Amino acid sequence: MENNDSIINAAQRYDVIEIINKGLAYGIIVAGGLSVLFIFIGGISFILSGGQEEKIKKAVSTIRYAIIGLVITVLAVVIVSAVGRVMGLDVIKYINFSDIINTITNIGNTTSGGNSLD
Repeated sequence: MENNDSIINAAQRYDVIEIINKGLAYGIIVAGGLSVLFIFIGGISFILSGGQEEKIKKAVSTIRYAIIGLVITVLAVVIVSAVGRVMGLDVIKYINFSDIINTITNIGNTTSGGNSLD
């Protein structure tokens, strides 16, 4: 995607399967990232609970549900990959951190007009 392309122009170049693949890949990455974030939040809450039983229970349940979410995310990757192979989708090839950073950068350049303060 070029820096001066809009999201709509980029989406028009892809076929439907390409958009579905990228959407699923980004969704899986966001879900995994949020699970890890909530594990950290639960850990910090646990440390800062000060021995109060109610705060400890809340922190432990946050960690528990975040780990369950992470397990579900991993299972989703496996299930989507297996179903995708049957249907001709290849989601796993889009789970590439550098491609995602480039896409986010290009979207940022497009929305800001790509102009610098020179």
